[in-house]
Amino acid sequence: MADWNPALYTRFEDERTRPAAELLARVPLDAPRLACDLGCGPGNSTALIAARFPDAEVLGLDSSPAMLESARARLPDLTFAQADAATWVPERAPDLIFANAVLQWLPDHATLLPRLFGLLAPGGVLAVQMPDNLAEPTHRLMREVAAAGPWAATIGDPAVAGRLGRMLEPAAYYDLLAPMAAEVDVWRTAYHHRMADAAAIVDWVSATGLRPFLDPLEPGEKAGFLAAYTGAIDAAYTPRSDGQRLLAFPRVFIVARKAP
Repeated sequence: MADWNPALYTRFEDERTRPAAELLARVPLDAPRLACDLGCGPGNSTALIAARFPDAEVLGLDSSPAMLESARARLPDLTFAQADAATWVPERAPDLIFANAVLQWLPDHATLLPRLFGLLAPGGVLAVQMPDNLAEPTHRLMREVAAAGPWAATIGDPAVAGRLGRMLEPAAYYDLLAPMAAEVDVWRTAYHHRMADAAAIVDWVSATGLRPFLDPLEPGEKAGFLAAYTGAIDAAYTPRSDGQRLLAFPRVFIVARKAP
C-alpha cells in the first residue's frame, strides 16, 4: 500500500485516541523501565504512555515514514524508529508492549500474539486494541462495491483487500495467551461515534480500512468507487433524530501480564 496519511488519520484524533486511553487505563504496571508503542502512528498513543509513565523510556515504532515524521514533530523528546510489527525484535525486553489499532493489519494472530508476549520482560504486559468491524456496514460495503464495479479486476479479491479471516474471536485470544500468562483480560466494546454525514464516515475509513481498496485504483476509478461507496454508506447510516449519523465501531481489547 501507499504510505499512510497522518493528516487524514488525525482528522478524528479524539475518537481514535479514546480506545488507546481506555486500554492504557487497564495496564497493571506502576513503573515500567521500557515501554514500546508498536504501531505508534502519529504519536497520539505514545503521548498517553509518556504522560502515564514519565520515568519510563518510551519508544515509538511504526512501519510508516510519514507517521514517524508526524510523531517526531509532535514528541521531539521521545525516540521513534521504523519497524514492522510482524518481525520486530527489541534490543532488550520491554516491560510494556502497547499495540493500539495495528495488529489487525497482520495475519496469523495465533503465532503473532504469543510471539509478542514472549518478548516481554518478567512481569511485563502486552496491551492490544484492534478494530473488529469487518462485519459492520462500512467494511461489508467496501467489499460489495469493490466486487460490483468496473474496478473489480484492479482491486482483486475483496476478501483479501478487506482482511477477512485475520481476526479471531475474543475467547480465542484468551486461549492463546492464558497458558503463557499470569493474567489475561479480554473484552470487546462497540463505540458509537457521532458523524456529520456519510462523507464524514467515508473520510474516517479512507485513512484506514478503505486504503487497500483505493490504493490500486487510477484517479478516475477511485472517483467512481468513492461515489458508489458514499452512496451505499448514505443509505446504510441514516440520520438520527438530530440529523447526525452514528458510526458503530466494535473493538477488541487484550491485556496479558507475564509472571514476574
